[in-house]
Amino acid sequence: MSMKTYSRLELSMTPAVARITLSRPEVRNAFDDRLIGELVEAVEEVRKSHEDAPDGGPRALVLTGAGQTFCAGADMNWMRRSATYSRDENEADAMRMAAMLRALDELPIPTIARVNGASLGGGMGLLACCDIAVAVDTAQFGFTEARLGIAPAVISAFVIPKIGASAARRYFLTAEIFDATVARAMGLVHEVVPAGDLDKAVERFAALLRGNGPRAVSAAKMLIREALARPRKDTIDNAVRVIAALRASPEGQEGLGAFLEKRPPSWKL
Repeated sequence: MSMKTYSRLELSMTPAVARITLSRPEVRNAFDDRLIGELVEAVEEVRKSHEDAPDGGPRALVLTGAGQTFCAGADMNWMRRSATYSRDENEADAMRMAAMLRALDELPIPTIARVNGASLGGGMGLLACCDIAVAVDTAQFGFTEARLGIAPAVISAFVIPKIGASAARRYFLTAEIFDATVARAMGLVHEVVPAGDLDKAVERFAALLRGNGPRAVSAAKMLIREALARPRKDTIDNAVRVIAALRASPEGQEGLGAFLEKRPPSWKL
């Protein structure tokens, strides 16, 4: 279990799965500066546990919300406070949000969003930073910022690679609410299930991830991110270096040996 106590989220860790639950159900798990700070700390705690023991730390992170909502975006009281900020204070505030999203996006273990209800505004950034997303069939989604005279700015760097320019050009501008079927069609979520099947679907993905080499999964995640950012030749050169290192690594050797010997690899939990 986590050693640190959080006031706006809950963090638990087992050798198989770490779990972060946004825990502000009274405001539909909305963000404020304190929740953003706690998310940075919790994600760092998970990352450190992985780095300290790659073979014994959590093999996946599940992110979810308490109650009936995943995350309803920005807390109105925090938004009200930010209206009094100077431009520099607003930039610092946005930079903290960006740093939190980047920490989640670049976490070296795979992440599963357990979307138990509405995901709106900044919550869509959290969702886009997760590798795999499972949503209940009643969940509603929306990039609702334009209704408040602002834009989905900070989250856009993470959302647009996920959903593509066409979906962004519609849904960023209309700020309309859409359902889980539409979210799946744009690649924002991967599976839509009845509420009673949500945990079963999350566990199925966690089990798949536990069957794979932890370093291989980290490398695959990094390769995807790098491929979006690098020129083509650099992407190829980087991929060649990564696969050569993986093949020669103890994990790669164990994986090949297990396959040839028809036995489970040592890392399979």
